[in-house]
Amino acid sequence: MENSHQKLHALMIAYPLQGHVIPSVHLAMKLASMGFTITFVNTQSIHHQLTKSHHHNDGPEAAEDIFAGARKSGLDIRYATVSDGFPLGFDRSLHHDQFMEGLLHVMSAHVDEFVGKLAASEPPVNCLIVDTFYVWSSMICEKYHLVNISFWTEPALVLTVYYHLDLLRINGHFGAIDNREDAIDYVPGVRSIQRKDLASYLQADNTGTVVHRIINEAFENVKKADVIICNTVQELEPDTLLALQKKQPVYAIGPVFPIGFAKSPVATSLWSESDCTEWLSARPSGSVLYISFGSYAHASKQDIWEIAFGLLLSEVSFIWVLRPDIVSSDESEPLPPGFRDQIKGIGLIVPWCCQIEVLSHSSIGGFLTHCGWNSILESIWCCVPIMCFPLLTDQYTNRKLVVDDWGIGINLRDEKSVTREEVSRKIRRLMIGGLADELRKKVREVRKALDSALGPNGSSEKNLNDFIDDVKVKIASNKQ
Repeated sequence: MENSHQKLHALMIAYPLQGHVIPSVHLAMKLASMGFTITFVNTQSIHHQLTKSHHHNDGPEAAEDIFAGARKSGLDIRYATVSDGFPLGFDRSLHHDQFMEGLLHVMSAHVDEFVGKLAASEPPVNCLIVDTFYVWSSMICEKYHLVNISFWTEPALVLTVYYHLDLLRINGHFGAIDNREDAIDYVPGVRSIQRKDLASYLQADNTGTVVHRIINEAFENVKKADVIICNTVQELEPDTLLALQKKQPVYAIGPVFPIGFAKSPVATSLWSESDCTEWLSARPSGSVLYISFGSYAHASKQDIWEIAFGLLLSEVSFIWVLRPDIVSSDESEPLPPGFRDQIKGIGLIVPWCCQIEVLSHSSIGGFLTHCGWNSILESIWCCVPIMCFPLLTDQYTNRKLVVDDWGIGINLRDEKSVTREEVSRKIRRLMIGGLADELRKKVREVRKALDSALGPNGSSEKNLNDFIDDVKVKIASNKQ
């Protein structure tokens, strides 16, 4: 019995957005491969979307349990769902603020009830790994005597700015009646950052929204965590991570995606995926621009139209992943009239695809992206230069890393809106000529940093092992 109590059993609860579910699933798989028992929890809504989007050849078990295939390969990952406080038919995109209120005030009661029922599991749960944006993790951990592990799915630069919100307030860069616009040079581990490069919620004039309340509570809550793990790489953000490590145990263990990008046995996509391989294989190497604005953010109809016309002007071949709700869930057609007919032969529009399969295809030469962190890591891994079109949250800060710090991309949007002429000109700069060659060279260098970090003696491998040792010590001290 004593040995079973030494077994690491982590309860993992993914934040209910695709960009957070994907790295959470990858982390669960990685930890399970290192001996953890994992109980992985999605919200019922996310589970419903996942199972609706995937055809299961493994029978009804796979439809109910996304980790059924992973268990067949020997990984001890159990699967469960909890309510987020809303019925399945509730439109979480259209009623965003109401949904966020539920995550803030209602979901914790469902999690509390679930953890209470899990108390009799074998081996017993001894640590909780939850997304940093959940505000209730310390409360749950204190009640059930669990080691509190905060999983940060974005770069360390974004984490440290949120972590030091008090400094931004004191210095008048956030939450002031008339916010300062000069450079911010006082955040530990950050040489300098402009206000335009802060996360969108930190640039907002109205700081009394539900999202701001979540941010305020989440980044007080994270300071109570026993350990923070980050989906980033030590070599890419050394100063920022070092400054954070002076505050709390922080481990850079990224990127957490599976090496080689073998088709995952676990469903993580909320939409059915189109196969673009045949179309891509008919195009010359490096000739196609891949465009995707992610799974969550919305763009204005004006920007979508200007990008569409800019694509036509550029005469560059492209694949555009265009979610049906990219403008709004009640807007049926975001594209200009006749555009779909005009692009025949040069462009392909799909509602969703397996992004890593597309990015890794030899015909892809550039990526126009909203700058979600998963997209940036995947683009680096595939050595594809980036054009940045940030829309929301951390994407503005991620753009700074891509353009200013690492030099692996260019910025599309300097102003609040874009023009077709600017879109066309920058697409051609990204894809053709001297700048394109320089960007490809730079992104290959950054890819080497990822290779090194994930190698047998690399920083991420070492940090992951140190993290596991740290958790074991904390579990042992919890029992005393």
